[in-house]
Amino acid sequence: MSTLLDAVSSWRPFTALVVGDFMLDQHVYGDAERLSADAPVPILHVRKTESRPGGSANVCLDLAALKGHVKALGVVGRDAAADALREQLGSAGIDVTGLIADESRPTTLKQNLIGLAQARHPQKMFRVDHESREPIGGEVMRRLLAAFDAALPGCDVVCIEDYAKGVCSQDLCRGVIARAKAAGKPVFVDPARLPDYSKYRGAAAITPNRTEAETATGIGTSADASPQHNAQLAERLRDQLDLDACVLTLDRHGALLLEREGTPLAVPTIARQVYDVTGAGDMFLAALAAARANGIGWADSVRFANAAAGLEVEVFGVEPIPLEKIHHALLVETAGLSGKVRTLDQLAVEVQARRRAGQRIVFTNGCFDVLHAGHVWLLDQAKAQGDFLIVATNTDEKVREFKGPGRPVNCVEDRVRVLAGLAAVDAVVIFGEDTPRETIERVVPDVLVKGDEYAATNIPGAAFVESRGGRVIRIPMMQGQSSTQTLRKMGDPRAETTTTAVTRERFVADKP
Repeated sequence: MSTLLDAVSSWRPFTALVVGDFMLDQHVYGDAERLSADAPVPILHVRKTESRPGGSANVCLDLAALKGHVKALGVVGRDAAADALREQLGSAGIDVTGLIADESRPTTLKQNLIGLAQARHPQKMFRVDHESREPIGGEVMRRLLAAFDAALPGCDVVCIEDYAKGVCSQDLCRGVIARAKAAGKPVFVDPARLPDYSKYRGAAAITPNRTEAETATGIGTSADASPQHNAQLAERLRDQLDLDACVLTLDRHGALLLEREGTPLAVPTIARQVYDVTGAGDMFLAALAAARANGIGWADSVRFANAAAGLEVEVFGVEPIPLEKIHHALLVETAGLSGKVRTLDQLAVEVQARRRAGQRIVFTNGCFDVLHAGHVWLLDQAKAQGDFLIVATNTDEKVREFKGPGRPVNCVEDRVRVLAGLAAVDAVVIFGEDTPRETIERVVPDVLVKGDEYAATNIPGAAFVESRGGRVIRIPMMQGQSSTQTLRKMGDPRAETTTTAVTRERFVADKP
């Protein structure tokens, strides 16, 4: 897994073409607290309506969240839904010039009615689909393939997202795959539930779920089918379709990978509290293609896609999962980051993910040797300044250099353990330099907090934070509360430190 983490750490942008069924998902929210008087059906009192790209359009957004430059290639109608789809994709940076308008069909629109009863969790009640499943006409297909030919030289990967709405016809899929293979560009397919997958022949990989694979192969199975049984499905699809790899997605059982010359590999996933499986297949396809575009091997690419799809099911509705969040999930899985202690590299990744989620990052530092009420007060006030509080503490060696040979009273392992046990603290990191400036420059906090016994010029990193648009806040200290005073009350000789003006300048001055 360290190879995968290294690869994700050096992730590079890529270009992807997405071919398939583009849709607009509409969510109609309201209260559902009573039944109709004339029929035993719930009434939805509509409060708001939201629309977002769906189907292949959602794959585009997923790829963009993974640092992809994306071009959309599909068919829409000449209607308001098409206008909304183009506008929303365009605002996300997706190239929509490849969306061909066809007056003979509507843009696929899925209206989801979502009710809230007694202020509880929102629940999908019903769905209304506006669509045509007729195969696209020859002229529309010609225009679509012409757009594909124009975009192909500049792409790294091609994704086909087939929802059986008529766009991914046999002729179109075969044309796309043949052109991509001739150009040396891999094609990744999330197939529809069909009895015949011959139109996908020659793709690099397909990612059917278990039910879809059963339908396509004619091999039945049970809910608890063994890996050996699933391997039969994958082997038949791989051989029939001349694939580089077949990847069966198996929900809570993870995925099963079968490469062209390999043996079946079960890739487990982390058990998650499932919230909504909508969009998980789209996210898996996007993540698999993105990982392969970054040169990651098949097994690690499936692990990466598993992590992405797992995060997708934990949100209500459909939400693209950013690269930083997947990276953090992989760190948690491999490094066991169930607690709060982080290395600087781990912390940098986590901060990126939290910042992408709109959270404000707060940073403070100190020795925190003999923890007292003043420390807790400072940390509580610091946490109130944002969403995620990072506390950096010195190594034992640096504490001794700063305060003298009798300090610290508590070793760094114990100090970190105590800090991690405080509710206000979200992450703890140890730094071995004289000041935390290097840590601050990696984290780039939105808010830097320090006690008001320090002047602004004696807060390392203050100028840097302010130069990046952040704030520096000095918190009033509690009177009579300090590690030194606590030790004096105890009659402990370690209360007396050997800090000189020169030493203090070295450890507290805000300078590179």
